[in-house]
Amino acid sequence: MKSNPVKQKLREGEPSFGTWLSCGDLYATRVLARMGWDWLTLDLEHSAISWSQATTIFAAVADAGCVPLVRVPEGSHHYIKRVLDAGAMGIVVPMVDTVEQARVAIAAAKYPPEGNRSAGGGMHAMNFAATSDEYYARANDEIVVVLQTESPRGVENAEEIYSLPGCDAIFIGPVDLRFQMRAPDGTFPTPEEHEAMVQRVIETGKKVGTPTGLHAMDAKSALERARQGMQFIAIGSDLRLMTLKAQETLQALRAEGAAKGAVSY
Repeated sequence: MKSNPVKQKLREGEPSFGTWLSCGDLYATRVLARMGWDWLTLDLEHSAISWSQATTIFAAVADAGCVPLVRVPEGSHHYIKRVLDAGAMGIVVPMVDTVEQARVAIAAAKYPPEGNRSAGGGMHAMNFAATSDEYYARANDEIVVVLQTESPRGVENAEEIYSLPGCDAIFIGPVDLRFQMRAPDGTFPTPEEHEAMVQRVIETGKKVGTPTGLHAMDAKSALERARQGMQFIAIGSDLRLMTLKAQETLQALRAEGAAKGAVSY
């Protein structure tokens, strides 16, 4: 049975870099999976992607030698069981604000006696190049469980959450964290206040020995977070990478056209 290289990197203190799959396109996924990303996370929280699409994408990523992860819509037993049985090699669980929410998510990703995941199916084992029996014996050690801290409440409960057995890493969604930090009148936090909250997560992770990570928007900021000690770092998404390159190309075309007196389009 294949081991999970992302989990190995987290254990050894190495940074890992991936991107988000939000389009659900198989062709684009296959291209990205062969580029050398440590992992690709399919976003089922905010994207209109079906179970059938998800299953195919997990298989395509795994067959390309990359690690398919998935952000579930919520940390319930139902969602976590389905994505793992569909072949994901790990989960990212959004909006984990309390210890109880964290325990529910971790238990759903683990077979008894460590958790309460139901045993069944065979597709999960295929992505690990294993038999079902091999998968059942080793899945608890190879599945990555990443919990998201996205609110001041989650930060307040951070030390207890991050210390739970089975929590492999913590991931900050900076946009949701910023929204959750708004004042009663809707005022957003200052950049300094937002960064202070991020630093609290990093320091708590270091204190209890749990890797942390964040969704960065470019390579420069991702590398800076790695220098700060973060290990599970996302850079944009398939949609963002495509959009940025398209915008860059159009800007160059329009600049050239303007220089020659061409009509802008």
